[in-house]
Amino acid sequence: MGTIEIREEQPGDVEAIHRVVEQAFGQPQEAQLVDTLRKNCSELLSLVAVDGDDIVGHILFSPAVLADVHGMGLAPMAVTPAQQRDGIGSRLIRAGLAILEERGCPFVIVLGHADYYPRFGFEPASARGVRCEWEVPDDVFMLLVLDETTMNGVSGLARYRPEFAELAD
Repeated sequence: MGTIEIREEQPGDVEAIHRVVEQAFGQPQEAQLVDTLRKNCSELLSLVAVDGDDIVGHILFSPAVLADVHGMGLAPMAVTPAQQRDGIGSRLIRAGLAILEERGCPFVIVLGHADYYPRFGFEPASARGVRCEWEVPDDVFMLLVLDETTMNGVSGLARYRPEFAELAD
């Protein structure tokens, strides 16, 4: 493994991103979701991890709404199977969160592994009275507050973009 560079997605990355996401999940649905979101939404933050000339990781943040506050949802995040557990996912998450915080994003939600995301500051969303639009175990739906002032007292139902509903069915 060479030096991993994290950068924003570029137009020529689309096919490689699709391939990485499909390989990481072992099915096409998440990769198709990324393609659909890219087509339907201009407010995405899409980062890639590049090793030499190869894209080996990808993370997508898309608009999410909690009460009347607009933030982002982290999903999906993918690393090629051969390079999983090398810290690439962590680097993608940290880079994305830093960019979102710099841009004034008040919160990020994630539906993910309860033992993985807390290391980045995520906590069970229910601790702040926030619930997911889908029936999911309490410990896998998490929230990271980036702007405490904006998020003070905000609770209720968090919603991802409608494209996610097809994946949840």
